[in-house]
Amino acid sequence: MTASHVDADAEKGHLLHEDDDEGSSSELSGGRTAVASPTNRLASLDIEGLNHVDVEKEAASTQERPQKNGAKLVAWIAINTLATIGIIFTNKAIFSDPAFKQCQVSFACFHFFVTALTLFVLSRPRLAMFTPEPVRIKTLLPLAVAMSLNVILPNASLQFSSVTFYQLARILLTPTVALINYIFYSTTIPRSAVYALIPACVGVGIVSYYDSKAPANPKVTSTSFVGVIFAFSGVLASSLYTVWVSSYQKSLKINSMQLLYNQAPVGAVLLLYVVPWTDNFWTVNHAAVSKWFLILLVGRRARPPHSGFFAMLINLSQFFIIGGAGPVSSTVVGHLKTCAIVTLGWISSGRSVGDKSIFGILLAIAGIIA
Repeated sequence: MTASHVDADAEKGHLLHEDDDEGSSSELSGGRTAVASPTNRLASLDIEGLNHVDVEKEAASTQERPQKNGAKLVAWIAINTLATIGIIFTNKAIFSDPAFKQCQVSFACFHFFVTALTLFVLSRPRLAMFTPEPVRIKTLLPLAVAMSLNVILPNASLQFSSVTFYQLARILLTPTVALINYIFYSTTIPRSAVYALIPACVGVGIVSYYDSKAPANPKVTSTSFVGVIFAFSGVLASSLYTVWVSSYQKSLKINSMQLLYNQAPVGAVLLLYVVPWTDNFWTVNHAAVSKWFLILLVGRRARPPHSGFFAMLINLSQFFIIGGAGPVSSTVVGHLKTCAIVTLGWISSGRSVGDKSIFGILLAIAGIIA
């Protein structure tokens, strides 16, 4: 039967029936007959089959996505932890070298310039990781001074302290920031958090006492009184800087990268005026080539993104950790890093298990984990 016959019979009002073997069907509607040819039916089946395959692929990809994201998150956590450990011990090696002991300000100035250059590249349209927002230099001067002290004082502490004490002293950032917020902004924290901070502060005090005592074994790394002063001064400067960063972001309505993009060059130029009065460049001529290589690798880590290879890994991984698991998991990772650095610092210091400062270490760690 040809198409012309079908049309002719349909016009006469006849109902046509095709054999089931041919796979066609007929339907009467308004006195007309619609016939589905075998080709149309096969096409319909093909579409249904493709849709079924697409649904199966989408379901399989949905099941695989959490597994891939979980693996990436674990990888970024490992990178963040290893990079943080690397930056602490590498900085310790640099500042223990007599050639760089009196170059703290120059070291910070170098990092600020690298930071400004890095953020300038990241803000370009090709990358567009953030959009620059101009801020008046006069407005940024107090924050730039706090930023400089936030870098210089902890580095000076690391120079005159053991890695264990340096890291444990940073635990005091949390109670100091809480105290500053309470005094100036009337911001309070839960009572349970206050109770947890008490053993942490007591533990740091115990470690600072025993770690600063002259060890019987000259090979044991200890903390000098100057190191204790720099450590506590650094905690105060870092806490003030942390509070100001939050305040500046809210008042200027910009994010941390936009703020650092403006303040890094201001801080670098500001330190250029200080370098001739504080640093001694004559000792740098005797520095080993390996130390210069370490300087190119590292940068002093701050809460906003900072310079250097290790610091770049830290901040990049921190971004993925917070984005993939949230701030709570990021805090847990921070506790993990503290425990790892304190443990490795204790091992490298040469102290025995029976040293009395170990009680303060356990008490401080228990306070931050609680």
